[in-house]
Amino acid sequence: MTASPASPAPLDATALLKLIWLASPVLPVGGFSYSEGLEAAVDAGLVRDEAAARRWLVDQLRLGLARSDLPVVADAIRAWRGGNDNRESPQDGHADLTRIEALNTWVRTTRETQELRQQTEQMGRSLHEWLRIQQAGAPGMADEHDHPADPRIAQLGALKPAPTWPVAHALALARSGAPLQQALLAHGFGWAENMVQAALKAVPLGQSAGQRILAALVDALPAAIDHAMTLDDQTRQAHTPMLAILSARHEAQYSRLFRS
Repeated sequence: MTASPASPAPLDATALLKLIWLASPVLPVGGFSYSEGLEAAVDAGLVRDEAAARRWLVDQLRLGLARSDLPVVADAIRAWRGGNDNRESPQDGHADLTRIEALNTWVRTTRETQELRQQTEQMGRSLHEWLRIQQAGAPGMADEHDHPADPRIAQLGALKPAPTWPVAHALALARSGAPLQQALLAHGFGWAENMVQAALKAVPLGQSAGQRILAALVDALPAAIDHAMTLDDQTRQAHTPMLAILSARHEAQYSRLFRS
């Protein structure tokens, strides 16, 4: 009889709160200012109501995030942790930087429009700055004796021409000590909340409709993450042509609320 794999130990209260913090839409990286093509879809008449917004975002999760960003986050977490799934994050600079640089390049070169590339680079830079300030000891934060210097933050900032959002968020998640699957759930839920908020403003929709859409995304997230964790360099892909066309149109859209 084969023994079932052991479940990861539950996070302690501090680690769990850090993970929730990293999934929060109030994380100061500017995610609220992007709709990732949704505003252009509304302008084109493709998303007119709650049902259409729900279908659009669930499809974007399954066809986009689950096949591109989530696999990158999973691989980058492993690379920031020295090439494995261990929850203990190395503090001695032994991250797999060759892998990190390759993943960062892949994200940048597979963003199909200027807006989407600017988004991932701006959010990546902002998260690096947030991590740097935390490490330096912002007012109200614990001091350097509680949080010894982590060389990976400087390594993140050194990525050229900029750290991308999936790679930067992967470092923050790696530092949280969360198991890989839970870290990916946090990344996915943060994306879902930002996109629902964009739908509320762009369609527009009411709060109850937003909660129903968020529930549909929450239902779809575990399977999306399970799929993402099976992908490697040969099977990971970024191919959403309709989204790319709409994003390109958004760059010249006459009236808009969002930056993408």
